[in-house]
Amino acid sequence: MTTLYIAGDSTAARKKAAHAPQAGWGMALPFFLHQDLGVRNHAVDGRSSRSFVDEDRLAGILEAVRPDDVVLVQFGHNDQKTEDPTRHTEPWTTYQGFLRRYVEGARAHGARPVLLTSVERRAFDPEGNAVPTHGEYPAAMRALAQDEDVPLLDIQALSLALWGKLGTEETKRYFHWTATTRDDIHFNPPGAIAVARLVAAGLLSEGVLAPGDVRRLGEEIPESWITWPAAAPS
Repeated sequence: MTTLYIAGDSTAARKKAAHAPQAGWGMALPFFLHQDLGVRNHAVDGRSSRSFVDEDRLAGILEAVRPDDVVLVQFGHNDQKTEDPTRHTEPWTTYQGFLRRYVEGARAHGARPVLLTSVERRAFDPEGNAVPTHGEYPAAMRALAQDEDVPLLDIQALSLALWGKLGTEETKRYFHWTATTRDDIHFNPPGAIAVARLVAAGLLSEGVLAPGDVRRLGEEIPESWITWPAAAPS
């Protein structure tokens, strides 16, 4: 059985019950994949391409992968944190350098790396246009994917277009907006499902997965399908 491993940050991570209704897109990805495909979500809140490696989380994935498995890599949100040297990377140097470690590590174990640009935050200009927030990081990942001949899912561009189509008010339902919380980074179930749909469709269009591997792309997914464990994985 082919397994998809997710290396990423809080936008993809599995949330525990105390954080509901916040949800990462990795929690919804299995809804769009054939049941014979496994998903191992190693994404963790607050991690960057650097800190995920430094904490040996990439090493843990590489110990588990088998030939023909898929390693999905999405970082950028926390790489931007210039005030934190344990997480910060520079787009065209250290960021690309760390991403190469994921690509080379996966390939060394016979697995297939896939790079995903960071999903966009909920940000709009005064005219109501969705605006990008990740600076040079998406461009740096696109360039690396071309140089290394790695499949790229441009989730930053796709999500930016989606948030723009939904608009300032409707996107509040997709992000972690509640009676007490206004969070323009993390998702509620509709957002997690929407981004997971983009990921599954991208895996199909890029030839990473075959048509029979993907399902429900045109179907409505009930929010109730997302569940929260009592405790998040370590």
